[in-house]
Amino acid sequence: MNQLRRIKTSFAAGELSPELIGRSDLRAYENGAGRLSNVFILPTGGLCRRPGLRHLGMLPGRARLIAFEFSTEQTYLLVLTDRRLGVWRGDAEIAVMTTPWTEAHLSNLSWTQSADTLLVVHPDVAPQRITRTSHTAWLITPWTFRAEPFFRFAPETVTLTPSDTVGSITVTASAPVFLPAHVGVTFRIGKKRVRIDWVGSATSASATVLEPLSGTAPTTDWDEAAFSPARGWPVSLCFHQDRLVIGGSRDLPNRLWLSRTGDLFNFDLGTGLDDEAIEFALVSDQVNAIRAVFSGRHLQVFTSGAEWMVSGDPLTPANIQLNRQTRIGSPVDRTVPPVDVDGATIFVARSGRSVHEFAYTDVEQAYQAADLAVLARHLVRDPISMAYDQTRRLLHIVMADGSLATLTLYRAEQVTAWTRQVTQGAFRSVSEIDGTVYVVTERFGTHRLECFDDSVLTDAAVTGENPAGATVWSGLGHLDGREVTIVGDGAPRGRDTVIGGRIETYPPARRLEVGLAYTHVVEPLPPELLTPVGARTGPVRLVAVTFRLLETAALSVDLGRGLIALPFRRLGPGVLDAEPPRFTGDRTIRALGWRRDVASPLWRIESDVPLPMTLLSVTTEIRLNG
Repeated sequence: MNQLRRIKTSFAAGELSPELIGRSDLRAYENGAGRLSNVFILPTGGLCRRPGLRHLGMLPGRARLIAFEFSTEQTYLLVLTDRRLGVWRGDAEIAVMTTPWTEAHLSNLSWTQSADTLLVVHPDVAPQRITRTSHTAWLITPWTFRAEPFFRFAPETVTLTPSDTVGSITVTASAPVFLPAHVGVTFRIGKKRVRIDWVGSATSASATVLEPLSGTAPTTDWDEAAFSPARGWPVSLCFHQDRLVIGGSRDLPNRLWLSRTGDLFNFDLGTGLDDEAIEFALVSDQVNAIRAVFSGRHLQVFTSGAEWMVSGDPLTPANIQLNRQTRIGSPVDRTVPPVDVDGATIFVARSGRSVHEFAYTDVEQAYQAADLAVLARHLVRDPISMAYDQTRRLLHIVMADGSLATLTLYRAEQVTAWTRQVTQGAFRSVSEIDGTVYVVTERFGTHRLECFDDSVLTDAAVTGENPAGATVWSGLGHLDGREVTIVGDGAPRGRDTVIGGRIETYPPARRLEVGLAYTHVVEPLPPELLTPVGARTGPVRLVAVTFRLLETAALSVDLGRGLIALPFRRLGPGVLDAEPPRFTGDRTIRALGWRRDVASPLWRIESDVPLPMTLLSVTTEIRLNG
C-alpha cells in the first residue's frame, strides 16, 4: 500500500479553467485550485476571505465611477448616473450636478484629468470639462477650442461658392454637403472661417463670415470642423508629452489629433514646427477604429483591430513614427479604459474572453500582449469596468453578467491568480482611489454605492456603536425585509430579518455590524496520483489534511462527509457572545473511508460565518492500494 504526502504551499495560479483538470503536467496545476470564491490571493501565495462591502448610499440607477485626485489629500469619487453627477468624498455625497449624458451614454464615456479639471468625451455628445472650484463647488461646461481641428469630409471635386467676402452670406455647394446639424458649425473657405447659421438645403446655407474671405469664386479649398453635431465628437483622449491627444471620433474613427505643446486646446497645424499640432490617420490592411489612447513609455493607441505604438522623443510633426505592435483589438460597443500595472498596460480584448498585458520588451524593442486569462478563461465574460488596487496588487474586473473577477498580479513573484467574487445581486461598475475600491451593485432591483472595507465581513454592511450597549438598531432601510447576518461586539449573532429599517439583538451590543451574508469557497483540483510505479486512477483514501492558518477565527471543512467547523476556543460562560480568538498555526483533520472517484477534490473549505480566514498552505496525506 502506497502512502503519498502532498504539500500545497501556494495558490499563485488561482482558479483554473475546468478545461485544465486533465493537465496535471502544468506547473499551474500544482499552484492552482478548482474553485476560489470570495477570497483574495495574497502576493505571497496564500489566500484570505475577502473584505465585506460597506454600504455608502442608494443610487438613482445604473452608474459609472470615475476617480478624481486633486492632490494627495483631496480625492473624490465621481458617480455618473442618468443626467446626474454626484461627487463623493469618503462616505458622503458633497455635490450634485446635471450632465448631458443619459444612462445609455455611460458605457462609452472616456476621460482624462489635468490638475483640477476632468475632460470627458462621448462620440454623440459635445465634450465637457468638469472643474473643481472648491471642496463642495463643481462646474460642468462644454469645451472651448483655441483652434479646433478641421477635416474635408466631402469629395475633393466639390466646390463652395460664397456670395460675399464679409458679413452675412450665402454659401452654395456644387454637390450635397450641408446637414441640418451643421447649424453653428465652423467651415473654412480658403483657410478663412465662416459660421453656418441656417441650412436651406443640402447645397445651400446661410453663414456669418468670421474672417474676411479672399474672393467669391467657386473653390475646392474648403473644409469643416472635425468635431460637430453633424460629424460626431471625440471617442477617447489622454495627455502625452504636454499635448492633449484625441483618438478617433464618430465619423473619423481612425484619426489621431495631438494639440500644440503646452497649449492643450490649440489644434492649429501651422507650418509643421516642432511645437505645433499633429494630425494623421491610422492606415493599414484592417479596420482601426480607435477605442483608447494611453500615455505610457510611448503613446499607445488601442483600436478595434490592433494595438499601436506612437514614438518620437519628443513627438514632433517631423519625427513622429507609428508602428503596429499586436493584433488583439478592443471592444467597440463599450469603453473599458486601460490601466497601468507596474509599467505594463492592461486592456480588455475585443473578443470579451481575455485580458492582455501590453508590455514593452527591451530585447525586441517592441510591445507584446500576453493573455493574462489563458488559464481562467471561464471567469472572463465581456468585461465592462476595470480598476487596479495598488495596495493589495489586485485588478478587479466587472463582467456584463454582473460577476466580478479579481486578478492578483505580481510579476516579480510570478503570481497571476484569478478568483471570483460573488454577492447577493450583481456588480455593475468599479473604481479605485486612495487605496479604496468602490463598486456599484444592483441588489433587489436598486443600485447602491459600496466599497470594500477591511473592518466589515458582510455585504451592504452598516455598522454602529453605542458605548452603553443597545438592543434596538435602526438605519437599515436599504435592507428592509431582507434576511441579514448580525455581528455584535466582534462575535457572530446569527441571522434576522430587518423590519421597518431596524432589528433587535440580545444581549445588548456596544458595536454592531449588519449586512448580507456571503460564502467563501476554497476547493482544490483533483489529486495528482503519481507513484514510483506510475499514475494511479484509484481508489484512494484521504488519511489527513493539515491546514496552515494565519489570524483565522473560523474554519469549516468538508472531507467528503459534510462540513465540519473547527473550534478555536474553549466553551465557557459568556464565551459565545465574545469575539472569538484568532488562531495562527497548523490544524490537522483526519479522514475516513476510501474513494473511487479520484476526479473530485479531496477537501473543500466553505463558510458564510463573518469571521476572518487566511490560508497559507495545505498538506494532504493519501493512501493508495497496491
